Amino acid sequence: MFVDTYKFTCVERFLKYVKYDTESNPDSTTYPSTERQKVLLKELAEELKTMGLGDAQMDEWGYVTATLPSNVSKNVPIIAFIAHVDTSPQVSGANVKPAVTKNYKGGDIRLENGLVIGAKENPALKDKIGYDIITTDGRTLLGADDKAGIAEIMDAVNYLVSHPGVKHGTIKVCFTPDEEIGKGTEKLDVKKLGARFGYTIDSGGIGEIKTETFNADGVTVKFHGMSAHPGYAKGHMVNSIKAAAAFIDGLPKGTLAPEAVDEREGFVHCLSVNGNEELTTLKLIVRDFERKKLKEYEEILKTLAGCAVNQLPGSSFDFEVHEQYRNLKEVLDKHPEVTEYALEAMRRLGMDPKVGYTRGGTDGSRLSFIGVPTPNLFDGSYNIHSPLEWIAVQDMELAVKTIIELARVWEERS
Repeated sequence: MFVDTYKFTCVERFLKYVKYDTESNPDSTTYPSTERQKVLLKELAEELKTMGLGDAQMDEWGYVTATLPSNVSKNVPIIAFIAHVDTSPQVSGANVKPAVTKNYKGGDIRLENGLVIGAKENPALKDKIGYDIITTDGRTLLGADDKAGIAEIMDAVNYLVSHPGVKHGTIKVCFTPDEEIGKGTEKLDVKKLGARFGYTIDSGGIGEIKTETFNADGVTVKFHGMSAHPGYAKGHMVNSIKAAAAFIDGLPKGTLAPEAVDEREGFVHCLSVNGNEELTTLKLIVRDFERKKLKEYEEILKTLAGCAVNQLPGSSFDFEVHEQYRNLKEVLDKHPEVTEYALEAMRRLGMDPKVGYTRGGTDGSRLSFIGVPTPNLFDGSYNIHSPLEWIAVQDMELAVKTIIELARVWEERS
């Protein structure tokens, strides 16, 4: 099925890509949110050109797109493989020092700075005996979310270019910025991309395909007060920070708090607080698999804000909601072949695939609602957004094979 002499390049590429600092910034007003993302994006465009994808380019917004032309005469729907370059701003992605544990023997993995990837807390490790495990030194993210996906797509394209006997339709490659801050497709021209269906390669264990995501809104609450010199403030000062504190104190703790829920439960979460006596701004996120529940949670927050200002005469608040993404299941249910073909590709490679959900979102969440139904396929990474992040070399190579086999399935079924 695959040429035995082919030397996979995904790991070599991955170890190079993680050394680029591509952290996104949720407080930025530019697009992409950080210029440093463009450094890697430009490099990727050049690598794709070197492979032979002549139309590879990075546009003004940082999106990298390229086309691998069909090598068959029949009409095969154009599919896209998509990954994002940015890393989460929750943990530093600068000065990443990857480490490889060869022939993992089992048990805990101790990182250079003393942190431990515990075997008990990471049950997936029990299936990786004899594998080569990539981690960091414990001081940064590894960045497998989603540089593993990038490396795997690049390797799959390299294989298809160098093995023209593998039949496939037209394939689009798309690398995006700012996915981690919910803006990965904000400026993407899907008509220019030209794909009918897509697949993000963005986290998850072997055989996972995520066909359901959260629905997601962002909420901004601004508490207004009145500033005055603290030495002469009696009867004049209204401290907006105190209204914000009352609001925060009222946030759900046993229910609807992210640290208290799991599986298919939703949550509300305060991301940041910034202010002074005059103005305090809070940024929150609201998540649930059922779209209608977002409104319920937002009404809870609005009621809490009203109670907070009632406790502080003279204060007031503004309440803004902005849509971030919606559950891609609503769209994928109308196009079952997108999921079925991915499952078929995995089964051919000996996997026992699992259809599931992710307690988050992907670029596919919004892509699905703007005309490109896009589930998420595994890239092999674990403990994303954490210095305990890890990925197995052999799992990355299996992800590459999955992409190649999926292109083959689409050609055969068309």
